[in-house]
Amino acid sequence: MNDIHSIQYLRGLAASAVVCFHISEQFSGPFAVGAAGVDLFFVISGFIMWVTTVDHPVDPQRFMWRRIVRIVPLYWIVTVLTALAIFVKPQFLFGHMLSPANFFGSLLFVPIMQDGSLHPVVIQGWTLCYEMMFYVIFALALLLGERQRFAALIGVLTAMVALNLLLLRGYPFTSPLMLEFAAGIVVGRLWMEDIRLQLVLALSLVVGGFLLLMTAQMLDPEMPRVLRWGVPATLIVAGAVFAERARPFSPMALFTFFGSASYSIYIWHVLVVVVVTGIMLRLGVPPNWQPALIAFVSISLSAMLYLAIEKPLTGYLNPSRAKSIPPVGQRSGSRLPSNETKD
Repeated sequence: MNDIHSIQYLRGLAASAVVCFHISEQFSGPFAVGAAGVDLFFVISGFIMWVTTVDHPVDPQRFMWRRIVRIVPLYWIVTVLTALAIFVKPQFLFGHMLSPANFFGSLLFVPIMQDGSLHPVVIQGWTLCYEMMFYVIFALALLLGERQRFAALIGVLTAMVALNLLLLRGYPFTSPLMLEFAAGIVVGRLWMEDIRLQLVLALSLVVGGFLLLMTAQMLDPEMPRVLRWGVPATLIVAGAVFAERARPFSPMALFTFFGSASYSIYIWHVLVVVVVTGIMLRLGVPPNWQPALIAFVSISLSAMLYLAIEKPLTGYLNPSRAKSIPPVGQRSGSRLPSNETKD
């Protein structure tokens, strides 16, 4: 499938931001906003799931199988390697939790909870637990017609959050973060309805989203995450896709590659950062240079693991991929995002 290039770019940006966040955290740096890469991923996920399934029949079982093939094998590989690393060198992976219950629970996307949060063996894997819950809900919604599907998805995701606020406070799968998937679905529906914005307005949404990301934390540190980062992420995604519709552009191969590699960058980066940090220390790299060098090398190596492991693995497990675009994509005059995204 063809890509919406701006979505590819945002995927690469989101994964890289999370890497930089963890490295900044390791060095007590100021880049807390990098964690908002997760919120970008959630909005992108809702957008892509809607756009790639609307206006043409999609079997729920096939949909889930494609999601499982895309997410699970690599996640299991990284989980096993992380567990081995924790067992051999626990001091290098401080904060990770390894136990038989958490290991097998992590593999099934139901890890243990600590301090009210999911805590799988691969610590950044908590987001995949939310993703898989969203995929299950979306697969069930595929049994409905398009109009009923949209209403059901928004209604169910909203009801889950309402339950969290009223009855199930602290239960992770009803977190307000689920609204970020809903926001992506809304953007996706508007995009597939061939809505058009003037380029200036669309770019203003992108710029406004980034400004909100940078300032919301300072203005109100206690603001709920779905408002602090979810709203700006939605503005950025919406602005980017409508700006591209208003002014299509030729893709840059490097940025497109990092978008394709975003899942590998995200899922491998903690292990890779640990290894790269150890090498930097052994080489005696000056402390002031370490954060930037670790980030650059870690992102690059994680992207290479996409070529070495993820891409051939996914191709082997799912050799028959859709080769056509639904007519609505041609009607809109824009390109559809790949149905292989991590989101």
